[in-house]
Amino acid sequence: MGIRATQFSILYRLAKEGSMAIGELAGAMAMDRTTLSANLKPMERDELVKIVPSPLDRRAKAVTLTRQGTLRYKQAFPLWEGVQEEFEGAYGEKEAKTLRSAARSVLNSGFDPWAEGL
Repeated sequence: MGIRATQFSILYRLAKEGSMAIGELAGAMAMDRTTLSANLKPMERDELVKIVPSPLDRRAKAVTLTRQGTLRYKQAFPLWEGVQEEFEGAYGEKEAKTLRSAARSVLNSGFDPWAEGL
């Protein structure tokens, strides 16, 4: 496939949500902007994503999935599904569901580990 798990997660989010501002994408990925930018650079180089001025604020940047990025996502998705099934088989379907629910709760808690003053 030629992409890392983090890069697949970015493609997955963009395929699901559409174009997103970099700050919004970083928050949705529970990732700081610097780490996100480091992951986006090779993806932009490989023409999987395009970074453009945000339509809402020309000073901000938005990330858009390209046609090549959509193709790569569609190629990788069945592999991701297979890994998820393998994980559930080893860990347990109920336990995996509980783990995913707990992770979503943490993400939706409002906790911001990159907030100033921590």
